[in-house]
Amino acid sequence: MALEHAILVSLSERSGSGYELARRFEKSIGLFWSATHQQIYRVLKRMEEAGWVGVDVVAQDGRPDKKVYTVGSAGQSELRRWLAEPDPSSSPQELAVKIRGASFGDARAVAEEIGRHRDGHAERLDAYRQIEKRDFPAPAELSGQALHQYLVLRGGVRAEEGQVEWFEEVLAALNPAGSGRAAPAKPAEKTVSHHDKDPS
Repeated sequence: MALEHAILVSLSERSGSGYELARRFEKSIGLFWSATHQQIYRVLKRMEEAGWVGVDVVAQDGRPDKKVYTVGSAGQSELRRWLAEPDPSSSPQELAVKIRGASFGDARAVAEEIGRHRDGHAERLDAYRQIEKRDFPAPAELSGQALHQYLVLRGGVRAEEGQVEWFEEVLAALNPAGSGRAAPAKPAEKTVSHHDKDPS
């Protein structure tokens, strides 16, 4: 994903000046896609030249005129194209921008993309759990280098569990009736570690 697409999503939600857009990136979209003020202004100029955004000049008393950017028809077309485009290399942050912009394109295509990524993360989670079961059958007895390796593996397990759960939540919300939704990933067998045991 390019910064242009994050800007198209933000401006589709609400038109605004470059300054207002930069503030949004600091407070909302910036939570998962960051950009400096200079980057935003530079990209807005490119987008204006490409016809993706239009500019209205608003006069202000005692202050310089304000440029208010809106998404043009070419920008709407590009946003719809990008939202529908499968991208196996998309990061969770990039997918978050697609989810946020789903209402400006084909929400079903976005859901299908999320389903594909959910499946990929579920496969990775299963692989991690198989390694855990095979190489660390007695985690409570680990020490030294083996313990350190195990802790890193547990980080991968926890990260993939979180991704799969989030994607499932997104799919349930985008397809409340299950229409067009890929079958949920089959839960992998979970290996209980000493961290998960009842302390009693």
